[in-house]
Amino acid sequence: MLLRVDADSARPLYDQVAASIRADILAGALAPGDRLPPARDVAGALEINQHTVLHAYQRLRDEGLIDLRRGRGAVIAASAAPLAELAHDIDVLVRKAAALGVSAETLAGIVHSHRGDRSDHRTPEENQEVSP
Repeated sequence: MLLRVDADSARPLYDQVAASIRADILAGALAPGDRLPPARDVAGALEINQHTVLHAYQRLRDEGLIDLRRGRGAVIAASAAPLAELAHDIDVLVRKAAALGVSAETLAGIVHSHRGDRSDHRTPEENQEVSP
């Protein structure tokens, strides 16, 4: 795992650290059960504050991508497993759209409209109206 940060970027350092780890998960370079290096080691290697790395780890925990446990450190969560497959599916979709001449903006609009139309993908329980 190679973490990269750009100190000159307007993007916060913790967000850059989290994005780098997230990208490794999506690429399949990190799999469920893999341990992340201790925050102290990452901070030393990147020459940033240890709390910045901990903030990144907490953000990834909140996204369900890693588990943080005392004594165990940071470990890639089992719930991260489908992401590499999803990233592959997205890559295939983007390539197919490009081959068909569909712009990135149009594809993003299509995806967004499908995300917004969730009523077709709900379970019967989710479609029931809640009484006040």
